[in-house]
Amino acid sequence: MITAGDFRKGMTFEMNGEPHVVLDFQHVKPGKGAAFVRTKYRNILTGATREEAFNPSDKFENAHIETKQMQYLYSDGDLYYFMDPDTYDQVPLMQDQVEEAIKYLRENDTATIKFYKGAAFLVEAPNFVILEVVDTEPGVKGDTATNVTKAATLETGAVVQVPIFIEAGEKIQVDTRSGEYLSRAK
Repeated sequence: MITAGDFRKGMTFEMNGEPHVVLDFQHVKPGKGAAFVRTKYRNILTGATREEAFNPSDKFENAHIETKQMQYLYSDGDLYYFMDPDTYDQVPLMQDQVEEAIKYLRENDTATIKFYKGAAFLVEAPNFVILEVVDTEPGVKGDTATNVTKAATLETGAVVQVPIFIEAGEKIQVDTRSGEYLSRAK
């Protein structure tokens, strides 16, 4: 059990049977009246964000979030299969659970999957990936003096903005958190 007075950024707690993560908190002690903890938190399962004031002595269950590194195997229609490399157990996940991360994952790549009470709820691609450009417009000579970018389709189907000198067949490094081009791969 944890109390609202113990809240810190990133801490997880259960409220009404659902897990939440503390995004921001502030201990407030007004001149008149009782102290309270103003908290901004997000429901881990639905993504909904709320702000609420709690009494510092309010008690909550600690939400245990399990994180595993799993290997992406293949997709079969709307299901995406991931394998635990230690136990070889396969976990099928739905399109809506993987839609952000799958844009940057190839078969056999490793992803971070978060579980709550044994059920997967979030898939995260590695922060930086190296992918091959499969389609992009050819660059125009003499157009390199400014920060000109163009759309490039990667081998996973993701579309990112790249500098004009990048051509099809090159490997580039991409930041998966923002979807931005970082550099050519070495």
